[in-house]
Amino acid sequence: MGQHYFSAAPSSPEHLRTIRVTLDGRDVELTTANGVFSPDRLDKGTEVLLSNAPEAPPGGDFLDMGCGWGAISLTLAMQAPHARIWALDVNERALDLVRRNAERLGLDNVFPVTADEIPSDVTFRTIRSNPPIRIGKPALHELLETWIPRLDRTSDGYFVVQKNLGSDSLQRWMDATFGDDFSTRRHATAKGFRVLKVRHHGDPRTGPVDVA
Repeated sequence: MGQHYFSAAPSSPEHLRTIRVTLDGRDVELTTANGVFSPDRLDKGTEVLLSNAPEAPPGGDFLDMGCGWGAISLTLAMQAPHARIWALDVNERALDLVRRNAERLGLDNVFPVTADEIPSDVTFRTIRSNPPIRIGKPALHELLETWIPRLDRTSDGYFVVQKNLGSDSLQRWMDATFGDDFSTRRHATAKGFRVLKVRHHGDPRTGPVDVA
């Protein structure tokens, strides 16, 4: 392919396109482009996540980890206009699309960012993610170990993973890695995907517990 949707700066020429999707019960037209994840449609995994995760909390800081062109971030922003949505991605083209789409929908509470642009003292009332499984286990695990410990106390994260791409093994890894301060369980199953729910029971940003 020469590039991936998780490339920081896609090398191919940008070809913008308009798609029509339904987010939070609202039919909207959004801008996508090549060089990002699922540019032609709302992908099935994200659709499963949005259909099965509960409505967003009324306020706080939310994280969309691996935001792509913004389906999850935009949905959260519509559900919780008083929240601050951190739309996180390494792909500069994806972040630009999120900016365009938030502006198009009149949403001023979406902040497209790279990891170093999220202040270190921010903790999250919720995390919602269709994580980039295809970056490989080491990079995926590093991503999860960076952001899951920043869930606020008594807060939940929801992650959608395709069953045949290792959702059950990832659930076991998450349960073992984050220890007693966190619990991981299967929240929903639909269309070949699992939605995993992670709850933080302890103090925010304490990190994984050493269970050795």
